[in-house]
Amino acid sequence: MKSMNKAELIEHIAGAHSLTKAEAGRIVETFTSAIVNTVRKGGAVVIPGFGSFKQVARAARTGVNPATGAKLKIAASKAAKFMPGSAFKAAVDPKAARRKAEKAAGAKVAVKAAAPTKKVAATKAAPAKKAVPAKQAAPVKKAAPTKTATPAKKAVPAKKAGKA
Repeated sequence: MKSMNKAELIEHIAGAHSLTKAEAGRIVETFTSAIVNTVRKGGAVVIPGFGSFKQVARAARTGVNPATGAKLKIAASKAAKFMPGSAFKAAVDPKAARRKAEKAAGAKVAVKAAAPTKKVAATKAAPAKKAVPAKQAAPVKKAAPTKTATPAKKAVPAKKAGKA
C-alpha cells in the first residue's frame, strides 16, 4: 500500500464516520494540534496500543563535516519522539510479536524450572576448634498481653500417608 497524506486521511475519516470532509479536517487538525501543544510544553501524549509522543533533549556535541573533516559544534536541541505501542508493533510485524510472546513465555517457564540446588562436596574435615563459652544473653521480657490478642489455634492432625 502506498503512503497516506493528510488529505487522504481526512477523506478516510469522513467516509468511515459519515462526516463531511470539513468536519473530518477539523477533527484531524484538533488531534494534531493537541499533540503538538502538549509535547511543546514538555508533556507526553500516550495513546494505549498506538504509541506515545514526548519531547527529548539532545545534548550539545561535537560533529565532523564529512566533506572537509573539520570539527563543528552542534548546539543542544529539543526534538519530538514517537514510540509505537505494543499493539502497533504487533500489527506492523506479527512474526516479531509472536517471537517476543514465545520468548516471554519461555523465560517464565525457565525461571520456574531453574530451582537452585545445593551440592555438598565431600571435603577433608577441619580440625576441631576449642569450644568457646557463649556470652550469656540478657533475659527476655515478655510482652504484656493485649485485649485484642486471639487465642492460639489448635493443631490440625496431619493426614495419614497413603499406601506404600
